Amino acid sequence: MRLKPSVVWRLYSLCGILIQVAATKSKAKGSQGQFPLTQNVTVIEGETATLTCRVDQNDNTSLQWSNPAQQTLYFDDKKALRDNRIELLRASWHELTIRVTDVSLSDEGQYTCSLFTMPVKTSKAFLTVLGVPETPQISGFTSPVMEGERMEITCKTSGSKPAADIRWFKNDKEVKDVKYVKEEDANRKTFTVSSTMNFKADRSDDGAVVSCRVDHESLNSTPQIAMQVLEIHYIPSVKIIPSTLWPEEGQSITLICESKGKPLPDPVLWTKDGGELPDPERMVVNGRELNINFLNKTDNGTYRCEAENTIGQNSAEYVLIIHDPNALAGQTGPDHALIGGIVAVVVFVTLCSIILLGRYLARHKGTYLTNEAKGAEDAPDADTAIINAEGSQVNAEEKKEYFI
Repeated sequence: MRLKPSVVWRLYSLCGILIQVAATKSKAKGSQGQFPLTQNVTVIEGETATLTCRVDQNDNTSLQWSNPAQQTLYFDDKKALRDNRIELLRASWHELTIRVTDVSLSDEGQYTCSLFTMPVKTSKAFLTVLGVPETPQISGFTSPVMEGERMEITCKTSGSKPAADIRWFKNDKEVKDVKYVKEEDANRKTFTVSSTMNFKADRSDDGAVVSCRVDHESLNSTPQIAMQVLEIHYIPSVKIIPSTLWPEEGQSITLICESKGKPLPDPVLWTKDGGELPDPERMVVNGRELNINFLNKTDNGTYRCEAENTIGQNSAEYVLIIHDPNALAGQTGPDHALIGGIVAVVVFVTLCSIILLGRYLARHKGTYLTNEAKGAEDAPDADTAIINAEGSQVNAEEKKEYFI
């Protein structure tokens, strides 16, 4: 049986439609295992950001990058947005990589990579732009500062994103007691930060280096630093240093007046006992030193050194005592008189002790009646003498002997 040509054409068309539907379903089923992969990117303002979108399995499906405003940047290898900063690095069925040079803060946001399957699949990549802090500036310092005054100096930097950290150092030693303030800039993206250090000026701070250090992740571990050298003015401190601690007659001595102050003190003034130096020929002033030659007892006294600068005046005193070298020589041997005196005292104390001890023993040993008691002279024999003695004890005076 022969089919009519119209019937054959209809059958052919039907087969074509069935084949096309089957191919579309197969393509859709194969695309279910395809996913675009992206990564977040952090870049410093002014540098270059690279955005990469990868697909491990792709059957010739197109890839596209779009910016946070949903404007297409690249569709496969075709540039869609006129921006000379955006360039194509690689374009294939498995990868679409673009580069954005001279990145600004306005480029920050969420970028989208789209894989045009059915349905379309997307992956997000967030571009973070770091704002670099400006070079810090120190303000509030007036030079010089008088000792005892309060100092308040401030370090300030702008343009950081996120907000920078400020630290203070004095001669490489960190100062913790500071005040920190953070303010948002007009662009509502970056910050201005400031830190204030308050302290009382001391002479030990003169010449110290105060530094303000700004730390931020955009500085790649290389902080920005501003420095200020402190200048403190103070009244002189005065001290007298002798060249010898045991001056003797006939020798020489030098008294050194050590004075420190800022501004540097004027030439010092030497006085003795509240008046001028009595013997300028032997007492010679050389700068800050007082030289006294051929010392004698008349040089004993209180010597005063005065130092003065534009801030104030201060002084120090030294009591000079001249020693006799002959007296010292006589004291080098043993003092026989002193030794003899000590021996005499020891002997006297010993004798007194013996006498007192004897009297004490005698008092406690008792008494006895001798055969010479009253009435014994008239007794014919000893027995009668004893009887007479016993009878006359009441009225007769006893004779006592003490034995030592």
